[in-house]
Amino acid sequence: MTTTHLWEPVEIELHAARDHDNPYLNVDVWVDLVGPNFERRCFGFWDGGDTYRVRVVATAPGAWSWTSGCSVDDEGLAGKTGGFEACAWSDAEKDVNPCRRGFLRSTPNGHALQHADGTPFFLLGDTWWSIPSFRWPLNDGKANGGVGPAMGLPDAVAFRRSQGYNCLGIVAVHPCWLNDGKPSSLKDEDGTVIRAAWRQNGTGKSAKDMHDDEGNRPFLTPGRCAAHPETVPDFDRINHTYFRSLDRKIAYLNQQGIVPFVEASRRDVGRVWAKYHEWPTSYVRYLRYLFARLQPYNVIMSPLHLDAVAVTLPVSQWRQAIDAWYAGWGSMPFGQPVSTNINYSTAETWGHGDTAPWLTLHQTGNNPRGHAIYDELSHIHRLAPAIPALNGEPYYAGWCGAKGNTPEDNVRARSAMYGNVLCGGLAGHIYGADGLWGGDIEAEPRDACGTMTWEALKWTSGDQMKHLATFVMSEGSRYVDLEPHRELLEAPRRGDRDYHLWSYCMRTPDRRFYLVYFEHGVKWEAVVDGAIAGASYEAHWFDPRTGEWLDVEGAPLSADMRGRIRVPDRPVSADELESDWGLRLVTR
Repeated sequence: MTTTHLWEPVEIELHAARDHDNPYLNVDVWVDLVGPNFERRCFGFWDGGDTYRVRVVATAPGAWSWTSGCSVDDEGLAGKTGGFEACAWSDAEKDVNPCRRGFLRSTPNGHALQHADGTPFFLLGDTWWSIPSFRWPLNDGKANGGVGPAMGLPDAVAFRRSQGYNCLGIVAVHPCWLNDGKPSSLKDEDGTVIRAAWRQNGTGKSAKDMHDDEGNRPFLTPGRCAAHPETVPDFDRINHTYFRSLDRKIAYLNQQGIVPFVEASRRDVGRVWAKYHEWPTSYVRYLRYLFARLQPYNVIMSPLHLDAVAVTLPVSQWRQAIDAWYAGWGSMPFGQPVSTNINYSTAETWGHGDTAPWLTLHQTGNNPRGHAIYDELSHIHRLAPAIPALNGEPYYAGWCGAKGNTPEDNVRARSAMYGNVLCGGLAGHIYGADGLWGGDIEAEPRDACGTMTWEALKWTSGDQMKHLATFVMSEGSRYVDLEPHRELLEAPRRGDRDYHLWSYCMRTPDRRFYLVYFEHGVKWEAVVDGAIAGASYEAHWFDPRTGEWLDVEGAPLSADMRGRIRVPDRPVSADELESDWGLRLVTR
């Protein structure tokens, strides 16, 4: 019997004894997996030729066994048995790679994330949606010497890991995006949207190419759209070689301590998918295939990247597909969170609890990206039962109204970081920037915004993300008990200018721990309410530009008999746009 570690992928390979027509579409395989405190049917997938695979992991030490089954009459796929022994990682091995601490779970109170072993996981992510493509080459896992034009995925990951990032956003497939010389916004003969360009390639004539490192695309052509058979693939014919490339990149990220947030597809393929294929059956099949391939990895999964609704199917049709997938599949067999990128709020779009039982991580984002979205996280925080939340697409540096890597751009990015988290997004925060989200590597001609990936990676705002974790986790895991209480600040908001003039407050129910953030331009004479009457509070300023803690003049600070703490003036900033500050108040 083979031996493996907890949370380490185990691949069960099966070979069909008979030929099957389009096995991707017509054959289901699975194993019934039994282990310590675990019994679950785990589905697999066709991987070319007569090969089928089922991928599993051990969630506890001990003996594990499996028995295979399939939906067709095939003695090569059904009735096979096997097993393995699982042992735990040492503490030293976990320190080397945090992914070995187990797949992500909600904290007991439902408001934050932790590894399976109980270690807190405060998500610091970036949006490299095109990782599966050649734009982020794996290069056999070898670095090319750092961040620059020759950069591959290993170089970029090493750089972000050094800055404390532990998550990267990925869209698994880009089936309609290729440099084919046709318009970047393409429709068929009756006006159905075939392709809404991710980004133009600089010429304005074609969408950006999104094949993998070896030139593979996720689905085969010709497709069923008579007008554009080579542009629109056949979504019922999978190209397993593309997904093997995706496997390698996901595995590599886990080996580097990164938890990928993997979205099944982007919203703009919806209309053409539904028009030329059986809906929702075809999309459900794809979800089952993708989720089965990735179920042994430490990931956050998503059935859809729904960042806009204007060029896609109605939400009701997407819900039909997602609900059908969940009804036939159930939750992820090894418990990974499931979420979606969203336009405004997952709670508003999909619902909560029994109305969206598959949704275990809420998100806000996209429209709007400024102050108007922050309070939605407070609303989500108060929902029952509680599940974690974050803003998955907030302010994008260099792309949402300010020139990249300028003081104004940086202060907006910091507002998004601290404002969203302190309004209730305790799962963490996801960064984004021009040049990164589109995987911009075309030197000539450049996109309209003109930033290359290696340039955007070095921007100040991206580096300042690491200080957010320093601030939030300054009292260890106590942050998971914080609750949004902006009303405890006497001047919580002044004016309607996004990313300026507002302030935010979280406090634990026992009133012993506060985190506060003041945006640029907040008018002073700040008072924090709701403290323990007469208690003495340790007080420290936090510089979100450097991650430094500074003493507060006159600290410790005493709450008056009404539980009010008057906050002394902030440290003086030489630059007006560096006047945003964090504040921590703690009484022991």
